[in-house]
Amino acid sequence: MEWYRLAVILHILGATVWVGGHLVLSLAILPAALRSRNPTSVREFEARYERIGIPSLALQVVTGLILAGWWVRDIALFLPPSLPQAQFILVKLGLLLATLVIAADARVRLIPTLNERTLDSLAYHAFAVTALGVALVIMGVAVRTGGLP
Repeated sequence: MEWYRLAVILHILGATVWVGGHLVLSLAILPAALRSRNPTSVREFEARYERIGIPSLALQVVTGLILAGWWVRDIALFLPPSLPQAQFILVKLGLLLATLVIAADARVRLIPTLNERTLDSLAYHAFAVTALGVALVIMGVAVRTGGLP
């Protein structure tokens, strides 16, 4: 049971860094950059944030898989999902996949050559990853509480 608590703590810390960083980017840094059409602050944020953001996402994936195994011990219960937790975990996995695709596209295609013309595209990516992150948090609460608010 102690490993479970540790996994929950690490999972929540990872989510705090990942989602919190994207909320700061989406609500504070990007709006100013979009108004001024100057991507410098976004580039600076990304350079600093990536060092903790990517490891926090990796931490969430590892601890999330551990926690999923704790909540639904038999993989056969996932297809079709026979427990509410299995349904929420499957939704979380779908949200995670979408997050990984969008974030990887931004990291590989947009961030290396970010300029005033590509700033809007990066903003759409960042807003999407932020919304997905918030949805992942909500689904994480649903797994632990047995439902949505």
